[in-house]
Amino acid sequence: MATTVKPSTQSKNTSNTSNQEIGRFIGALYSFNNSLKLYHWHVSGEGSYAQHIALDQALETLPDVLDRLTETTYAMKGDIAITIPETKVPENIVKHVQDFYTYVESHRDLFSQDFSESIIDDCQETIQQLLYRLERLR
Repeated sequence: MATTVKPSTQSKNTSNTSNQEIGRFIGALYSFNNSLKLYHWHVSGEGSYAQHIALDQALETLPDVLDRLTETTYAMKGDIAITIPETKVPENIVKHVQDFYTYVESHRDLFSQDFSESIIDDCQETIQQLLYRLERLR
């Protein structure tokens, strides 16, 4: 005689909420990457070459981080409905990057597995390096 345990409605709703939040987070990371590219194309003036190179370096790393995080999440949670918000050219690139770093930190709890957390660490390291380069290499 086989016994099956039906998941409680509460845990299913919590899982759905978590998956929705994860989908929004992944979409925000995708949008952030695209916002850097938009700024990269528009940067000009004093210090623009240093900003251009700093953005290039982040744009080389972030897509890999995004891909690893998304594929790992799919493997752990199943299909995720990813929602990508509208992407605009940031007016103040340093504030934009700082705000996104804070956003990532505030959503770290969505990824509780050690390997997922290490991917979030890679994301934040890339953002910190970008901030350093944008603020110091003018």
